[in-house]
Amino acid sequence: MQIYLDTANLAEIREAASWGILSGVTTNPTLIAREGGVDFKTIITEIAELVDGPISAETISLDAEGMVREGLEYAAWHPNVIIKVPSTTEGLRAVSQLAKHGIRCNVTLCFNAVQALLAARAGAFIISPFVGRVDDTGVDGMALIREIAGIYRQDSEIKTKILAASIRHPRHIVEAALAGADIATCPFKVLQQAMRHPLTDRGIEQFLADWQSRMRS
Repeated sequence: MQIYLDTANLAEIREAASWGILSGVTTNPTLIAREGGVDFKTIITEIAELVDGPISAETISLDAEGMVREGLEYAAWHPNVIIKVPSTTEGLRAVSQLAKHGIRCNVTLCFNAVQALLAARAGAFIISPFVGRVDDTGVDGMALIREIAGIYRQDSEIKTKILAASIRHPRHIVEAALAGADIATCPFKVLQQAMRHPLTDRGIEQFLADWQSRMRS
């Protein structure tokens, strides 16, 4: 399973990229807005310079015509730009049209397996089920990943990648991988938490203490 970073913060992306684990980045209007009035094109192209992989740039239009227009514009910014559209009928129309131009799409805000199936049929490159938000409703978000993975396995024509989004904690990463997700996109703080363990810290402290004791003897 590939790891993407869910942010538009260049410092976070630069740091995570230095670990050698990033395969892509996802952004959305909320994440872009958090960066304080930065130019959308500028930040997407700067991200593409830091990470050699798919960079999701989300449309804001609600109609297919507007999504396609924005998608054609965003895709021209860099070859790695993936156009993000919502799981709506207008989104499906946009995906099918953009696919004819060879433009890859990430269909976002997916909350059921039927949306995922239809997005795949429309030609989506990525489907993004929001596991954390599904969990918030009292339903198992990872069950949705398993359902989609099972449906996709039944049809060899489907090449759409499953991206587990709305990742809330490190355990979500493990569960997504086991459920059959191709990608997990994570906030930076979750990636930081994923590499922390008290036994790791304790082991390092013990090894260093033993080494220093040896050097003093």
